[in-house]
Amino acid sequence: MLAAAALAFQASVADVGKMLASLQRQGGSASLFNDWRGLIDASKPLVTQDKLRRVNEFFNRKIQFTDDLQAWGQTEYWATPIETLAKGKGDCEDFTIAKYFTLLDAGVPNEQLRLIYVKARIGGPASNVSQAHMVLAYYATPEAEPLILDNLITEIRPASRRPDLLPVFSFNSQGIWSSPTASGMPATTGVGRLTRWQELLNRAKAEGFEF
Repeated sequence: MLAAAALAFQASVADVGKMLASLQRQGGSASLFNDWRGLIDASKPLVTQDKLRRVNEFFNRKIQFTDDLQAWGQTEYWATPIETLAKGKGDCEDFTIAKYFTLLDAGVPNEQLRLIYVKARIGGPASNVSQAHMVLAYYATPEAEPLILDNLITEIRPASRRPDLLPVFSFNSQGIWSSPTASGMPATTGVGRLTRWQELLNRAKAEGFEF
């Protein structure tokens, strides 16, 4: 079901009017929404590196970090980009999801983007203290070292310069991978682990993302 929902997502078309109406029903700022759409329109003709930088900086500067309990009144919630923009705040999953959707809309191919669950070592790579975290990775080619977009560090760095992050698994709307590399076929098992992702895709469609 996940693969079927996402295959068409590669050719997604945004219903901007529907998105804006959804955001406003949630009490969101039309000004922030227009800034977001302006970012997408301005990014489309740019080279990929500039798209990554602009999108990463936009969300890191415009969205306030908070936990799900404070934002949504529950311990774990994956927000759509519209929900995150309407709320104006979110946690690491919300930042990563918003950047992923935005880069797709700006023309970055789906197969070059992965949302990666990691264990982030608190205090640096030598620390024994870690916490669950999510980042977005961009792969120029399937075998390339990924670039990491993170809400904790606005500078986009190659994975080798983020030894504090230990990959657990990666995914996008095409499937799930146990490996952090972009090559290979998605895993055929484990989709149940991403129930929240499927639910999010359904909500995004209702908000105006057509796929």
